[in-house]
Amino acid sequence: MKIKDKILQVFLNTVPIILMIALIPIFKNDYILTGIYALIITISFAIKYDQKDYLFFIFGFIIMIISESFFVSTGVETFIRNSLFGLMPLWLPVLWAYAFVAMKRAIIILDK
Repeated sequence: MKIKDKILQVFLNTVPIILMIALIPIFKNDYILTGIYALIITISFAIKYDQKDYLFFIFGFIIMIISESFFVSTGVETFIRNSLFGLMPLWLPVLWAYAFVAMKRAIIILDK
């Protein structure tokens, strides 16, 4: 596979993340934004699903809740929007979880 094709495929796998980040300032309600993220991720998985994507998604979700909670508890990070456990926005670990999937996909593409 040519490097140009690899770059295009990696970019296409990041489009949902770019869209999710772009929606943050538009939707001030964390629950609505999380629902929209769920819809974007569902559509993304319907378009392309690789083996073990859900496993990476769940792992990323859990690890990022733990990691972000640790950062908030140490004062390294603070969030104005804190709809998840009073610590962070509900949508944040969902965004990170999909980023784990995108990273896995990018590594597989670049490794070909």
